[in-house]
Amino acid sequence: MSADQLGPLRRERVDHRFKALPPDAEGLTVGELAAERRNLFTGGFTTPVLALSAESVEHNLALLQTYSERHGLVFAPHGKTSMSPQLFARQLERGAWGITAAVPHHARVYRAHGIDRIFLANEVVDAAALRWIAGELADPGFRLICYADSLRGVELMNEALTEAGAPRPLDVVVELGAGEGARTGARTEAECAAVADAIAAAPALRLVGVAGYEGEVPNADDDSVRAWLRRMIALAADFDRDGRFKDTDEIVVSAGGSAWFDAVADVFAEVPELSLPVLKMLRSGAYISHDDGHYRHLTPFNRVPDEGALQPAFRLWAQVVSRPTPAQAFLNAGKRDAAYDLDLPEAQAVRDARTGEIRPADGITVSGLSDQHGWVQTTPEADLEVGDWLGMGLSHPCTSFDKWQLIPLVEADGTVSDYIRTFF
Repeated sequence: MSADQLGPLRRERVDHRFKALPPDAEGLTVGELAAERRNLFTGGFTTPVLALSAESVEHNLALLQTYSERHGLVFAPHGKTSMSPQLFARQLERGAWGITAAVPHHARVYRAHGIDRIFLANEVVDAAALRWIAGELADPGFRLICYADSLRGVELMNEALTEAGAPRPLDVVVELGAGEGARTGARTEAECAAVADAIAAAPALRLVGVAGYEGEVPNADDDSVRAWLRRMIALAADFDRDGRFKDTDEIVVSAGGSAWFDAVADVFAEVPELSLPVLKMLRSGAYISHDDGHYRHLTPFNRVPDEGALQPAFRLWAQVVSRPTPAQAFLNAGKRDAAYDLDLPEAQAVRDARTGEIRPADGITVSGLSDQHGWVQTTPEADLEVGDWLGMGLSHPCTSFDKWQLIPLVEADGTVSDYIRTFF
């Protein structure tokens, strides 16, 4: 991804489309506004405003790069977390093999911003999307790998790609389901073998490996996740022994969300010697911002603290707009601004509207969200009045990014150094 491909993002005009940006910046380009290095609190930003810590993002990028390298993994972080070409560029600069997508729309965004390697973690059966993929395969420098978990899916892929005149086969991995009641994926080794044979018989497809998502293992724990990962490794070895990878020059084995990548690293280290080089691919995505809730509890670094620790990078700042009782306050941020699907925001800091001082949010709890209001409960120790700013940590990166089209990247002293564009 080149600077030229990101250039249009910096030339985009600041206007009413982007919430929280300073009204007096109307008409500036994003690049011009970034060059002004305004302060988040005194630079004219309106509330609510979502801030992304520049230092924490850089720390997290570096940590997963070194972790992947240390464990002999290639890294294709899941882009659906941020859907931000600027952050994709940072991930690629930090050694990522490519970027993972969930749906064809993601892949279109990636290609529009110069991503040359995409792992699409789904079976693609949409004929219109497959026609688009066929066109992209005309670029010899482009590689897309996608899932298949059914005979019908293989049939639909082969049919659409053939009709579209795809210039070369599409790379496909067989998805092993994580168990009964889990999400997608063929449930048994026999079903996986049947799908693999169907791919081999389809001229528009090429079998290149096996993959899946260990986060869907029912009642997942360390033992059950590792057992499922070993099934995947054994499946790859069986396919190799039976000569199913005859048309590729490497075997792809891929797993790894943001909750079990330590197990993935350990089990992938057990991959036996196969007839071809093995591309051991990790796909964790939530790491880039981490969070103050769901992933704070789930991160594998809790189990392997010697390997490092991720830092939460998001803080949502909202203003107190009502203080109707000593035990209650209301903010001007709600469901349209904050992730709430897993946990409510966590009150962390108060910025005093009178003095600008920032203090801990003692005695303050976010108890609920309306569309545009945050419900806050306070104890007698809480020091909070109308006009104060409340800084909140968020839970679940994926549903934090998707509410904001342009997110200030903020340095520790409050300076906004850039703006992160998202495409959801």
